[in-house]
Amino acid sequence: MIFIGMADLHGRLPQEKHLNSIFNKADFVFLVGDITNFGREAEAQTIVSPLIERFQNIFAVSGNCDFPEVDAYLNEKKINLHGRCERIEGIGFIGLGGSLVTPFGTPNEYTDDEIVRILDTGLGDIPHGTPLVLVSHQPPFQTSCDRISSGAHVGSLAVRKFIEIHQPLVCLTGHIHESSGIDKIGKTHIINPGQLGRGGYAYVDVREENTIVEIRRWQ
Repeated sequence: MIFIGMADLHGRLPQEKHLNSIFNKADFVFLVGDITNFGREAEAQTIVSPLIERFQNIFAVSGNCDFPEVDAYLNEKKINLHGRCERIEGIGFIGLGGSLVTPFGTPNEYTDDEIVRILDTGLGDIPHGTPLVLVSHQPPFQTSCDRISSGAHVGSLAVRKFIEIHQPLVCLTGHIHESSGIDKIGKTHIINPGQLGRGGYAYVDVREENTIVEIRRWQ
């Protein structure tokens, strides 16, 4: 299975020729939060609707810069992964939207305790041993994917603990634009492709023998 992760769109999409190259050969596409730039339903529709028309197999989580109406729109389109799991070809895809509480009072924020409850709800009754993929706008704590420009790590302890316990194959993440990179927690690949508008997206190829994880460029 090949899937693509596009993070931190902030209300902008690449040109159609670049989208076609991103979607080429992909089985599924995941929008990893901040779909809009402090937008609501109309802004979400402007971004998501053309993607759904072009490529049917899309799922998404909102980001901290998305108002609640964005989640409502994703629910309406039946593509929202926040707090739930979608089982695809034997893999469970679990979603977490929003972010930890920030100094900026963005519209979609959670405490670590709330994140624990959201992830537990998403995990639900998935049978033990099911391969998992975590689609989380908020990165886990203390990797190369959660470091802000000062050097401080601002990831979530709750997300990290979930990964340590359940060891998903991959965690697609975003949120920290300056922390584009690939890391690992145990056997889990952590990938933050950076802001989509700056040219990066996540490419993941899950095979029986191994999992290939790359940051690719559409520019």
